[in-house]
Amino acid sequence: MPSRWRRRGDLAVAAALLATVALAAVGAAGADGGAEFDYRKLSGIIIPGYASTQLRAWSVLDCPYSPFDFNPLDSVWLDTAKLFSAVNCWLKCMLLEPYNQTDHPECKSRPDSGLSAITELDPGYITGPLSSVWKEWVKWCVEFGIEANAIIAVPYDWRLPPSMLEERDLYFHKLKLTFEIALKLRGGPSLVFAHSMGNNVFRYFLEWLKLEIAPKHYIQWLDEHIHAYFAVGAPLLGSTEAVRGALSGTTFGLPVSEGTARLMFNAFGSSLWLLPFSKHCKADNIYWKHFFEGKGDMGAYPSIMDITENITSIMEYGKPTLLSFSAREVSDGTLFRTIEDYDPQSKALVYQLEKYYQGDPVLNPLTPWERPPIKNVFCIYGIDSKTEVGYYFAPSGKPYPDNWIITDIIYEFKGSLLSRSGNSVSGKPNNSSGDGTVSYNSLSWCKNWLGAKVNITRAPQAEHDGSDLQTAMNIDRHHGHDILPNMTRAPHVKYITYYEDAESLPGWRTAVWELDKANHRNIVRTPVLMRELWLEMWHDMHPDSKSKFVTKAFRGPLRNEDCHWDYGKARCGFPEHCEYRCCELNNIVVAHMGMIFDFPF
Repeated sequence: MPSRWRRRGDLAVAAALLATVALAAVGAAGADGGAEFDYRKLSGIIIPGYASTQLRAWSVLDCPYSPFDFNPLDSVWLDTAKLFSAVNCWLKCMLLEPYNQTDHPECKSRPDSGLSAITELDPGYITGPLSSVWKEWVKWCVEFGIEANAIIAVPYDWRLPPSMLEERDLYFHKLKLTFEIALKLRGGPSLVFAHSMGNNVFRYFLEWLKLEIAPKHYIQWLDEHIHAYFAVGAPLLGSTEAVRGALSGTTFGLPVSEGTARLMFNAFGSSLWLLPFSKHCKADNIYWKHFFEGKGDMGAYPSIMDITENITSIMEYGKPTLLSFSAREVSDGTLFRTIEDYDPQSKALVYQLEKYYQGDPVLNPLTPWERPPIKNVFCIYGIDSKTEVGYYFAPSGKPYPDNWIITDIIYEFKGSLLSRSGNSVSGKPNNSSGDGTVSYNSLSWCKNWLGAKVNITRAPQAEHDGSDLQTAMNIDRHHGHDILPNMTRAPHVKYITYYEDAESLPGWRTAVWELDKANHRNIVRTPVLMRELWLEMWHDMHPDSKSKFVTKAFRGPLRNEDCHWDYGKARCGFPEHCEYRCCELNNIVVAHMGMIFDFPF
């Protein structure tokens, strides 16, 4: 039904507030007594995740037996037409040399720049979540009137390990300049939005910055240039899926074989950046590894992976041996060293681990995070999706890269452990499950960044009047233990649960948002996330705001799409906030609905 929306109220202010870039939550000036921010001065920095930046060819490559060649500036990632018709040529432009991360002799690729590099990687491609990640985000920004120079994307070559980003592309120098230019251009600090591995990149940048700026000026620089950090879908303790990628390959819906996917994954030094690792840092801790005892070092479920071997040298009485590896033994290289003699790629992976991670002079990225020293930190992720947390592998008898097969997969799902084969799995599962890609204990590690007292609120994701809101105030938080809200869940209702500092350091605040059923790759396109970010920002900018965080008591329709006609009741779905009108347009009578937005602070 054609429609045109008319909004009432101070919509000029509402739209201008969104011009702070990427719909963010900034500091609670009204609550903390600080100076009020001018929304027109803020910028937003978007750091995309793994495989979320367009790569373009930077050489000429003739592809025999194919109508497609590669020329400078041709899209490489993600160009499915060339992948289908010239996969060997395409791989030359994608793969890096595993040991030194240099380009293929016949083709090189480099990351695109600007917003176009992250919005639509391959228009029309069937796997939307892989091709289009930030497009809806930018659409929201445009719809609410955000200025073009207020949104800044900082794409990077997501194939490279952290030190090579700086060594080859000076990426972190450029990122520092981006913040400084944004401050001069807009007159205010920036809001950082990082998704998935983009959070790893931002963490490394903060550590790199410590070496570039005098220690006494480090915090001052952060306060001047970064006002809020939004960690969306951050793999804070890594992702178990990286183990699958390293040993058997993960296609992510691409029209390639798992073997080809494994070739790419292992050629990229960045892939190890996503390995699962232990929340314990000391090497002298004792780790239990037996799969069915459920005492893996990630503290929530059994070992990350088990490998059933039938190699003659390790046979016992003619029976295969079951080798079990915890998250710690994956990230410290024990796994790859163990299989090094009969897996040709393992030696290169060990080399990458030692050189680019364990030997990194700036930071070993495979160590637990601490809260970044930024004024406002929001950690946002999805929960309650079926998520892989462990694997059984066995040799396939085929040559590399197809020399391993997955014989079983262990999932976490709604507080339980399940296996693909149907075999029972014992052990202590997490209280919830992850976002379909990253396990819950990795995503929720940021709960350790909250203060000693936490306020918890659970509300429906859909529009509501606040009657079914659940709250728990001043809950004690114990370091290293999850916070378990004593709250109910109605069937078929998706909730968002907010964990917010009840007490925090002066000028600092921390919040964690858990969104039911928000998928890892789709979360930045989720309307409820965009809505909550905007309302948080609107609250923070409002001169009459009295609390540190926006109230959750009411969620009326916010955008055109939220208002609809309820055919069952023959009325507007939100009669208090939307109205139904008829008018004539080109001799056709169409329905028009006007939205009235009234948000109590």
